[in-house]
Amino acid sequence: MRIISGHWRGRALIAPPGDATRPTADRVREALFSMLTSRLGSFEGLRVFDGFAGTGALGLEALSRGAAHCTFVESDAAAVKALRTNIAGMKSNADVIPAPMATLGQAPAPCDLIMLDPPYGSGLGDLALLRLAERGWVAPHAIISVETGKKDVLASEYEVLVVRDHGKARLHLLRAPG
Repeated sequence: MRIISGHWRGRALIAPPGDATRPTADRVREALFSMLTSRLGSFEGLRVFDGFAGTGALGLEALSRGAAHCTFVESDAAAVKALRTNIAGMKSNADVIPAPMATLGQAPAPCDLIMLDPPYGSGLGDLALLRLAERGWVAPHAIISVETGKKDVLASEYEVLVVRDHGKARLHLLRAPG
């Protein structure tokens, strides 16, 4: 698994051992960032949130493309260790919150881009969206990406921009109200 584009293009990322973490496949990540780029234009200066971060591939990709800051949230200890290792090799403005999304505290500042990759079939995407809104993490007009399994239902009240299937994954792009 590698960074696709930007300052750190081609840089390898490590994943934790075992199958507790399911990194977003390179081709799915490439499709997601293509959809995001067509809507955002640029990642320059964005505050990014990477929930259920795993290896941090999504947030690191955004940072590589010019995002100003990324907050990574991950609860699995092995994934947090891999995430910290991946971040350490890059000069970036990033924070890691090693906790479940359900315990997430108040945001220091709202985020312009939110990317969530909860375990398939868990229903945690909907719960995370509620928690993020309650705690001030979602900026007005923020773009939100949620990756689910193809059979999973996302019951968000945000504006749906696009839903695309890629293999076993379904990508939902949403927009927060202004």
